[in-house]
Amino acid sequence: MMDPLLLAVVTIAGAIATGWVFARVFGPADPSGALPSALPERQASWSSGLARTRGGMARRLLSAWTDGGVPDEWLSRAEETLLSSDVGMTATTALVSRWRREIGRANSEHEVRGIVRDAVRDLLTPTGPPPAAPERPHVILVVGVNGVGKTTTIGKLSHRFHAAGQNVLLVAGDTFRAAAIEQLAQWAERTEAGLVRHQHGADPSAVVFDGANAARARGADVVIIDTAGRLHVKANLMEEVKKVARTAGKAIPGAPHEVLLVIDATTGQNAINQAKVFHEALGVDGVVLTKLDGTAKGGVALAIVAELGLPIRYVGLGEAVGDLAEFDPSAFADALVTET
Repeated sequence: MMDPLLLAVVTIAGAIATGWVFARVFGPADPSGALPSALPERQASWSSGLARTRGGMARRLLSAWTDGGVPDEWLSRAEETLLSSDVGMTATTALVSRWRREIGRANSEHEVRGIVRDAVRDLLTPTGPPPAAPERPHVILVVGVNGVGKTTTIGKLSHRFHAAGQNVLLVAGDTFRAAAIEQLAQWAERTEAGLVRHQHGADPSAVVFDGANAARARGADVVIIDTAGRLHVKANLMEEVKKVARTAGKAIPGAPHEVLLVIDATTGQNAINQAKVFHEALGVDGVVLTKLDGTAKGGVALAIVAELGLPIRYVGLGEAVGDLAEFDPSAFADALVTET
């Protein structure tokens, strides 16, 4: 039978990798002021749906607490749990090392919860300077491999910007899939955004160049560029997306002002390889983790932050237009240990 305190640690470690935890993560408005906070009705819905799960986890932590230190065996098993949950070696080592230093001093379940919460929060909190004020037009390049939900993410971002009173222009840079162009057109109509598109098979850089000119002519506040899904192991495809980025910079100085990498959370550790290649090629500014509502691979969020230093900017929690939340490390960590 597992030792009671080890059960507490393993329970919390496993919860880190559980997709439903992220449904709590509706953060504050973007520091730049460009985005609205999460829609209240969506936030209330998710909070209500998670109340029983969060409460059950906290109760297990309470019942498992005993006074005394934490033997190495307990921490060793917790380490195995983290690694099997796609948290990654770097993040696992950081968490276990901190727990080893601090948890032996805990004298109550409240202190245990605080130790675990603070370690997770601090690991996920960006350490760089705050975002600069957005340029106008602010150009966002959205990249990622096939099937991760780039176009849907763009639609949700467009919705958020529009709700904040921004004039949004979408650029259909994925010209290899006719369905992608049509899908983006539907999102543009749905979110009242402008759209620049060419025929299927057109040069993506030409579409981006025309999109930049249209953005200036129409007085757009935000330009979001869709790109074709590409395998991160294909050098020629990566060169193409780099060309798209260069074209944007020639048309609008400093563009793209933000590169967002969309990653499917269910891909686990392969997501780290994707992030490395895209970051080396383009200089990724932030990550969007999709398909977190129902996956046990959410631990990859900690791996991305710890191994690459890339912030998690948004999390996708479903298919509805409002199901895109800004990532908040404090809310995420609190959701692991808060009794409701």
